[in-house]
Amino acid sequence: MHVLFAPIKPYQTHQLPVSDGYELYVEESGNPQGIPVIYCHGGPGGGSKPDHRSFFDPSLYRIILFDQRGCGHSTPASSLENNTTPKPLEDIEAIRKYLKISRWVIFGSSWGAALALLYAEAHPDTILRLLVCGTTLCRESELNWLYQPGGASRVFPEEWLNFITHVPEKERQDLLGVYHQRLDGNDELARLSAAKAWSQWHAICSTLQPNPNLVATFIQPHLATNIARMQTHYFKQHIFLKPNQILKESDRLTNVPGIIIHGRYDMICPVDNAYDLHCAWLGSELQIVRDAGHSNSEPGIVNAIITATNQIAHDINRDLPGVN
Repeated sequence: MHVLFAPIKPYQTHQLPVSDGYELYVEESGNPQGIPVIYCHGGPGGGSKPDHRSFFDPSLYRIILFDQRGCGHSTPASSLENNTTPKPLEDIEAIRKYLKISRWVIFGSSWGAALALLYAEAHPDTILRLLVCGTTLCRESELNWLYQPGGASRVFPEEWLNFITHVPEKERQDLLGVYHQRLDGNDELARLSAAKAWSQWHAICSTLQPNPNLVATFIQPHLATNIARMQTHYFKQHIFLKPNQILKESDRLTNVPGIIIHGRYDMICPVDNAYDLHCAWLGSELQIVRDAGHSNSEPGIVNAIITATNQIAHDINRDLPGVN
């Protein structure tokens, strides 16, 4: 069973100006001469974490983390202005050009997996390998599964009751709309209460076994507010994508080799996402982790990720020596 590599610190950090007045936090760690890999964090509204560096062998990889618009150490903080799905895709490409990388590995988890797939579909010639975990395909059915009765609510009924209790019964036909309205209102206490309820529901659904530490992290006021506001902003606009866009454009991945990792009991992004993607993406390898949910901190998922990043490094060094 693989575990995370030992913690490391960045050897360089950047505040990269991009469009619309944003500056992105970007960091590099590991081997400056190693295989370039960029990690796309989850959300919308999450951020990069030190543990994300430890998915990669630091002797083999030049590890690039970044905080998406409005997230983490990027500025302006928590901003929703000009924050739509095409924008982080432009930002990823800006990072590649800024760091003078011709081709790289891209790894995304959850929402970050959607960004990684969309970026690879837009820029397939820049991709050495593609790795996605806990993938969302940004389909309406996924939002209904998580935010309407009859999906995850049937697995976590007691937590679902807590989630919907924050909304008057007569308004529960549109939970997403009501939460969006609360989070955008002027009542600070109502905003924070809604943010914590939204983020707690997400955290509860994220792991196979209850994880109080994860829940405690998710309901911290700043993170909870950022996640809830960003997610409802994106979800109310159908994630700023055409219906089923990722799968419909998956033919662009034909020559992109990659690995799909997914927990069998993922309650955030059901496992049929991974299966449908694998069927549409020729050349992909599907790995379903039987004892895991959604979170990439679960032992089975960590083991699968480390196995994959080690294999990817081996294959690149064998097939494309000197690429880094």
